[in-house]
Amino acid sequence: MRKLATLVVLFATLSLQAQDPYEFTTVIDLEATPIISQGRTGTCWSFSASSFIESEIIRKTGKTIDLSEMYTVRQTYMDKAENYVMRQGLANFSEGGLAHDVLNSIKANGLVPNEAYSGLDEGNNYHNHAEMVAVLESMVKTYADNPGKKLSKKWRPAVSAVLDVYLGEAPETFTYEGKTYTPQSFLEMTKINPDDYVSITSFNHADFYSSFILNIPDNFSNGSFYNLPLDDFIKTLDNSLANGYSVEFDCDVSEPTFSAKHGLAIIPEDDQNNK
Repeated sequence: MRKLATLVVLFATLSLQAQDPYEFTTVIDLEATPIISQGRTGTCWSFSASSFIESEIIRKTGKTIDLSEMYTVRQTYMDKAENYVMRQGLANFSEGGLAHDVLNSIKANGLVPNEAYSGLDEGNNYHNHAEMVAVLESMVKTYADNPGKKLSKKWRPAVSAVLDVYLGEAPETFTYEGKTYTPQSFLEMTKINPDDYVSITSFNHADFYSSFILNIPDNFSNGSFYNLPLDDFIKTLDNSLANGYSVEFDCDVSEPTFSAKHGLAIIPEDDQNNK
């Protein structure tokens, strides 16, 4: 009976400890826009990198602008389709991506505020790309297989038309705060230069202090990263934040130590000691 009582007390203690919330101390607090739900989509890369760009706009101009994540998504899907079809299906075509895909889109297609292009049907406030992605995947696989033995010139307009149906036509001009812009002139107004930004990472399989193409499926655009030892990687992040520059962070959320529900990503102490 005493052993049973001891076990009950032990389980109760562990349960209380498990429920204790993590406590965080604010060290640096840079201006950022509110968190926005990506809904039922795999477009976290666009939402996170767009938030980073919004913080950069605040830093550069003092303006708080809600950018359109879906404008970038729409443009990037065309790039993904081009890559997949031209490589005859021997490439990745998925919802995933990385921060540099947003910068690539900004450089090629400019920027648009969310009020000019939400990517939502009128009256809807929740993104759901399940059906659209299934349709697009079926289309690009068909074009990559090339059943007619000669790739139709209609494939690009067809993919674009599907994106128009689900997300809306990309605007050529729009009005923002009483002024008419194109995506490129709006980009100029924000003072954002995509060439000002660099992607860094830390992997042991590549040479340090040099650039390499990160070989993961979501890097469909073959983006290059500057590889740093982990300590230098952290020092670079800390230095950026200390000097008022925000950062964008791409990470793998499939690890068991990441919890979307609790908003936590941790490295267990035992794992840390073994690395």
